[in-house]
Amino acid sequence: MIHVIATISLKPGVRADYLEILKSNIPNVLAEDGCLGYAAATDTDSGLEIQEPLRDDAVVIVEKWESLEALHTHLGMPHMADYKSKVVDMVTGVSLQVLEGVS
Repeated sequence: MIHVIATISLKPGVRADYLEILKSNIPNVLAEDGCLGYAAATDTDSGLEIQEPLRDDAVVIVEKWESLEALHTHLGMPHMADYKSKVVDMVTGVSLQVLEGVS
């Protein structure tokens, strides 16, 4: 199983608009062959001293895929190109971690 942690850095003040666009695309992603999970998350204050500083202008997408092939196919899907075209002016950067599950 492949896990992906995608951190999307946004321009100040656009997170709510970005999340609307992202949330409208999530059903398309979940319907893809090989997608086992795809969800958005934002920082929340846990009260734990070890926690990194909160980021008001970031969204983390947590993904699960059956295989690297499924992940690669996902990136080329038409709905992903449409999503990217809608958010291009909101995003300042993307950080991606691709992990393989250990059993």
